[in-house]
Amino acid sequence: MGDVLQGIHATWEFESDSVLIRFQRGVRTPKLFQALGERRVPHEALSSVTLTPGRRGTVVLHAVPRAGADPLTEAAAGQLRASGDPYRLLLPAERETLAEYYADELRASLARVRGTGTGTGGVRDGQEPAERYLVTAPEPPLQFKAYDAKASFDGDRVSFRWFWTGASSAKWKAGDQILPVGELRGVEWRSPERFDGYLRLLRRDDPCSARPPRPAPADHDPATVVFGPGYGPVHESLPFAAAVLEAVQAAATGRAAVPVHAVTPARRAPAEVAERIRHLGELHRAGLVTDDEFSAKKAELLAEL
Repeated sequence: MGDVLQGIHATWEFESDSVLIRFQRGVRTPKLFQALGERRVPHEALSSVTLTPGRRGTVVLHAVPRAGADPLTEAAAGQLRASGDPYRLLLPAERETLAEYYADELRASLARVRGTGTGTGGVRDGQEPAERYLVTAPEPPLQFKAYDAKASFDGDRVSFRWFWTGASSAKWKAGDQILPVGELRGVEWRSPERFDGYLRLLRRDDPCSARPPRPAPADHDPATVVFGPGYGPVHESLPFAAAVLEAVQAAATGRAAVPVHAVTPARRAPAEVAERIRHLGELHRAGLVTDDEFSAKKAELLAEL
């Protein structure tokens, strides 16, 4: 078990090669966090770490994912509100010193990953897109109720079963849809918090066609389900979209998301270890770290010499 940092909606556990994020349950916790439960994020899936002031006496520890590393953020395409970002840990302002310590530790871990070239494809630059997903999506089977259909995904096929009360005549005429992931090249998710939310399945291009056909409007496209008030909420439709994206990539490459393997910690310079222990001592004297936590972390740092 690694060091643990308790936030307002989640707990982050810092391990040698990853961060394990466990989301809390409760009426104030965003529903997306509750739906995700927990997520293990390999260090090589991250590009940077920041600590900034939040609102109303809080600070925010933000682990920024690399492009292409997480199917959830790829599907979201920047549409999540800051309060619904699973990579942001909200903390009381009095824990800022402790949060800065862990932010520094995580930055050092990211630097070691890049310096030793252990990232996918020997990545040494956190801004370089990942070659494949490094964070796993929620596991199927998954389903949710859109405005015009019930969407289901069993890991191999996506199905849309139309509702007579919401589906357009064009969709009724096309009939219920069952699409294998092998026939898809991706998804397009539009947040249901917008007026025109939808989930569109993107089919592979016809090899005989010079360009893919222009998609029909969402309410007339049989490969699309549309959202309305109370239908297809973010915490249901976004994990669904992420799971489909991960399956599409696995079908295209024959590989699933990269599992997290233990990474042998690199040796630290003596000066760096001394500085870490000094900082840790300050946290101990301030009462932010217990005697046991101080002794255990000090021994861990000395072992890296």
